[in-house]
Amino acid sequence: MIQEELQTKDRLQGVLSRVRFQSDDGTFSVAEVEVPERVVPVTVVGNLLSSRVGESVEIFGSWREDPRYGKQFQVDHIEAVLPSTSSGIERYLASDLMPGIGPTLARRLVGHFGEKTLDIIEHHPRRIQEVNGIGEKRAEQILEAWEEGRRVHRIMVFLRSHGVSAAMAVKIHRRYGAEAVDVMRRDPYRLVEEIRGVGFRTADGIARHMGIEADSPERLRAGLVHVLHSARDDGHLYLPWPVAQRKAQELMSIDDGMEDILEELRIQGKVVVEREPLPGEPDAVYTASAYHAEESAAGHLSRLMRSVGLTDDQRRDHRERLSRIEERLGMTLAGPQAEAVLSVFGDAVTVITGGPGTGKTTIVQALCELADELGRSVSLAAPTGRAARRLAETTGRSAQTIHRLLEYSFQAGGFQYDEDEPLPVDLLVVDEASMIDVYLLHALVRALPTGAGLVLVGDIDQLPSVGPGQVLADLIDSGAVGVTRLTEIFRQAKTSTIVLNAHRINAGEPPRDAPREDGELVDFYTIHASRPSKAQAQIVELATRRIPEAFGFDARDEIQILSPMYRGEVGCDHLNAILQEKFCGDDKRPLKRGNRKFFRGDRVMQTSNNYDTDVFNGDIGRVLHIDHGEKCMSVDFDGRQILYKSEDLDQLVLAYAITVHKSQGSEYPAVIIPVVTQHSIMLQRNLLYTAVTRGRRLVVLVGTPRAVGLAVGNARASLRYTGLARRLRV
Repeated sequence: MIQEELQTKDRLQGVLSRVRFQSDDGTFSVAEVEVPERVVPVTVVGNLLSSRVGESVEIFGSWREDPRYGKQFQVDHIEAVLPSTSSGIERYLASDLMPGIGPTLARRLVGHFGEKTLDIIEHHPRRIQEVNGIGEKRAEQILEAWEEGRRVHRIMVFLRSHGVSAAMAVKIHRRYGAEAVDVMRRDPYRLVEEIRGVGFRTADGIARHMGIEADSPERLRAGLVHVLHSARDDGHLYLPWPVAQRKAQELMSIDDGMEDILEELRIQGKVVVEREPLPGEPDAVYTASAYHAEESAAGHLSRLMRSVGLTDDQRRDHRERLSRIEERLGMTLAGPQAEAVLSVFGDAVTVITGGPGTGKTTIVQALCELADELGRSVSLAAPTGRAARRLAETTGRSAQTIHRLLEYSFQAGGFQYDEDEPLPVDLLVVDEASMIDVYLLHALVRALPTGAGLVLVGDIDQLPSVGPGQVLADLIDSGAVGVTRLTEIFRQAKTSTIVLNAHRINAGEPPRDAPREDGELVDFYTIHASRPSKAQAQIVELATRRIPEAFGFDARDEIQILSPMYRGEVGCDHLNAILQEKFCGDDKRPLKRGNRKFFRGDRVMQTSNNYDTDVFNGDIGRVLHIDHGEKCMSVDFDGRQILYKSEDLDQLVLAYAITVHKSQGSEYPAVIIPVVTQHSIMLQRNLLYTAVTRGRRLVVLVGTPRAVGLAVGNARASLRYTGLARRLRV
């Protein structure tokens, strides 16, 4: 707001003494301001920006008469000012704006200097040592607190005045520190690339608020880069140039062809343009990081595949050894299983794919035993902690996450094993390989020494990775690696209706309930709910009462709701809010941050990789304890207690209900799956198949036959623009 406009407004100056209410996003507050000439505090309403209790403020706005609450001052603009009275100065110094000073020291400073205290600290800082008990070291601490508090607040006010939310302002300040204002003034579009959670529209709103023109080159560059990053979030490694161009024009509401902007970004090294990746195809536009990851991954895979295969004598020897292993372990490998084991030692890169009950685990056990006999070292890994633990349980061997295997270090700036420091392993087996994206594949294969074998075990019919690429599908489609497809369901798995229905869904047939006698408990149910509201009520009743009472499952820890979407009456957001109220409604003291709140006992999920605590995206835990004084809480992740401070809570979400995508690599004793036409945009065969295969002992579908039919009948997997298969065919 320009100075001339401020002069036309009413004005208040005083101390912000109390905040009665603040909206979750921080944009609306009801507060009290103590004004020197008034006996009763003034009620102010509106956006207080980053102003905090104890702070002296100058407010511009207008008076209004609320029919219910009486006279209030509507805030149009608010600025921090230094307090002028002794009491105001003391309160200001004792507030959390000045960490490290505290009430006692504030009282002594003001007692000595009175209303000149702030002037002394600002202009004659060494004089504060006149106060009894303040030595040189303590004086330096006070001055540091003073400078930091003033700087942070100036930055916060600037950011909030340009439309930045309180939570985002904190992130910006944390990233840029004292340079935050300069960064914003020079190029607010930097936020899109450098701060998680800032999208183009947010940065564009800030930029337009600061007067940056719609056709400015920095805006056009940022818009095109945003389109490519959004494509990556949708699973693409690149976009054909006509597609990228159209999306950029729609995003920014422009008619410009964007060719010059594309060339600028190419020269700057931010994008790579691959001319006609195949004859007749349009140019492929990659971000530089995506291009490097895909091209380098293909190069390292080709390096590994140059290894020599088995001779006839070696193959006979391996088959004889394998027969002895079967006899010793009391297992019988079917023909395709035995061939899969032998192929691992003949092909440097092998894919073993099959649905539930087709014997993938048996193959892994057998190939590990054969490797031991041949004197080859074996490592087992999986993309997630839960998948790694399950792999360890089923094989009886040590297994770890890929990140842990490669020794990711945030402090050291990445993976410690790479082409210069390869893994000391002869054979690497990776389970749940459908979850691997191109970036993780690249990190993995570049760390394998030439001559090592790589075995990727997974289910090609599940959802592809959350990250960009479709690694398992591309490796199979390339024809360059050894592939074993397992289709036979073994006898022990045929007793599971969950397994049988998974294969029915995969074949395009609707699932069937398990046959049962009256009162008999089975492992698969379908419950009809004609409307989403009825489905919601059924799901809540199943999760909180019916399943725990009938099967004995723990309602909070063993029953997982898997929804296709976050929104809607049976979406994750709504179901989580309802279930939290059901489970924690008697607890009146949650730990809050923004619009998130957590109670003791809540089921929560990590939403980003935290390498310091070894907790990764998708890991599920339970809140054990909340310390309201310290504003922190401890969360149990499979026996490990992790401390979360208030500022860390952005990493967590409620997890009574999670998306099917987030469930990949995990299994749960019982799953409930809403299948309603409200989610028709997400109803696909591989999504329903993935959800059903997450259930170990119980699966319950809640919805309508029509919605189930839509999912089963929709076999069109989402198109992903990737070039890995093409690169491996060359």
